[in-house]
Amino acid sequence: MNEQGPYNMPWRGEFEAQQDVNDRQTGCCYSLRHIEVMSLCLRFWKIIYRTKQLFLARSMQAIVGGFGLGSVFLQVKTDEDGIAERLGLFAFSLSFLLSSTVEALPIYLQERHVLMKEASRGAYKISSYMLANTIIFIPFLLAVAILFALPVYWIVGLNPSFSAFAFFIFIVWLIVLMASSLVLFLSAISPDFVSGNSLICTVLGAFFLFSGYFIPKDNIPKYWIFMYYVSLYKYPLDALLINEYWNMEDKCFSWKPQDYPNCSMTGRDVLSARGLERDTRWMNVGIMFGFFLFYRVLCWIILSRKASKTMI
Repeated sequence: MNEQGPYNMPWRGEFEAQQDVNDRQTGCCYSLRHIEVMSLCLRFWKIIYRTKQLFLARSMQAIVGGFGLGSVFLQVKTDEDGIAERLGLFAFSLSFLLSSTVEALPIYLQERHVLMKEASRGAYKISSYMLANTIIFIPFLLAVAILFALPVYWIVGLNPSFSAFAFFIFIVWLIVLMASSLVLFLSAISPDFVSGNSLICTVLGAFFLFSGYFIPKDNIPKYWIFMYYVSLYKYPLDALLINEYWNMEDKCFSWKPQDYPNCSMTGRDVLSARGLERDTRWMNVGIMFGFFLFYRVLCWIILSRKASKTMI
């Protein structure tokens, strides 16, 4: 005998029909979301085309910066002076790459005004806008990273290993990705270009000060130590140093004048002086990627709240 009975069959049929409707609605929502993101991607491409002078200038800035730094730190030596020069190169490169993203601020501010009006009308979701922005600008920033890294790496004469060179490009790419996310977030909380530019310069200056380059970690006051850990400079600087010296741990960079055969400083000693006893390159990569996502999520939250309060 069938245990379901005559009263259970209609209910089961209605449930399956409703489930089928829900599945179709879900698929429709996903399709609409894809169309929304793709249309916003096309819009960002049009923005790049309309402001191509700015993006061309950004590319030229990366090329000139790479060749310029390479000519200053031309073929650094493997001695104590070379150690100091490499550290100076990495620190200045970080400052150059992070500060070079400020020029995108007026574009973000101009877009924000349009975004608030369109998002408040329900034209698209803020999350779709953020996703499209990320999709379009990630490959462009990769090109900027390559244009900077190619000349500076080989002109300076850094670690000749190809894997070290590829990792250097990867780190430079993450640096500009972090910087673009930071500028995007600060543009969301800035009322205009002047205040936004001042805020970005202040934040980057504070991050640089507490990166460990000027003040060692042990000398930073305890009430400021949190700045050391949230600094956008600390993690890429450590990653670049490890990338340069890790496979040259036993290479000698300095000898005692009175006893030439005895090495007084190896690559391991250089890293130990910075407190880098382990290979934490990929941990630093994860933290940098986390900063990239963190500032974009903050920007999404702020823009969503502003859009909900915007009157059409």
